[in-house]
Amino acid sequence: MKLLVAIVQDADVNFLIDALTEEGYRITKLSTSGGFLKKGNTTLLIGVEEAKLDDALALIEKNCKKRNTTTTIINPTGESSLISSTVPIEISVGGATIFIIDVERYIQL
Repeated sequence: MKLLVAIVQDADVNFLIDALTEEGYRITKLSTSGGFLKKGNTTLLIGVEEAKLDDALALIEKNCKKRNTTTTIINPTGESSLISSTVPIEISVGGATIFIIDVERYIQL
């Protein structure tokens, strides 16, 4: 058995949960936030039998799409720490970050 730890954008999570539960996967949903954009995202814990691992990964890939967005970063002028400006940059967000962990033992009480 494997434990998938999937970090996905909030915009994608409901579609993904619907797709996974429709296929019989059990999910634990955790609200989390990213360090770079400091925006909300969702971490899903998904227990998967090894034979269904590729199917689960395909569902995640299908439902978590990358997209471009604009954000701002602080651009210090270098003269004084009190003087700074923000600069807009375009970045790619979305998709999923997935950790696949071997489960030594699974117990449901």
